[in-house]
Amino acid sequence: MPIVWTQDPAANQLLETDPLALLIGMVLDQQVKMEKAFGGPYELKRRLGHLDAGKIARMDPERLDKIFRERPALHRFPGSMARRVQAMCAAIEKDYGGDAGSVWRDARDGDELAARIKKLPGFGDMKVRILVAVLAKKFDVKPKGWEKHAATWHSVADVDSAESMVHAREVKREMKAKK
Repeated sequence: MPIVWTQDPAANQLLETDPLALLIGMVLDQQVKMEKAFGGPYELKRRLGHLDAGKIARMDPERLDKIFRERPALHRFPGSMARRVQAMCAAIEKDYGGDAGSVWRDARDGDELAARIKKLPGFGDMKVRILVAVLAKKFDVKPKGWEKHAATWHSVADVDSAESMVHAREVKREMKAKK
């Protein structure tokens, strides 16, 4: 299933080829449209000239904040999201040597995969389940036992068209209303 989470083919391509971009998009996928969240990594890379976890982790937080706030802002809450992305990048640098893909590539099984994702700043239980589903459905990352940690509802993991994006948005809205 191709990644079509934004209207920009280059942004979609980045999500498919850069694990850090995928993680940043997942972090940003909160209180904004999915297209905005998943377009964020591409725009951040354009503004920074790179997507390097170590460099982002070591950036002056005020500079990163300003980059997130440049118009158009990368998120509805640019300051808090800049801090969250920087914290996530610091964890990737510290725990995985800056290699975001090793978060899932080196997981022995589904339990370890979910635990590794859950440990990242910005990933609560729902995001862990969604990312496990994304990894399985879009990247064929299926360590033994992954299924019990994957989202069972229609999420961004299932988006392959404008119509399925609308459906994912409706499901997300319904889930929030039940909270």
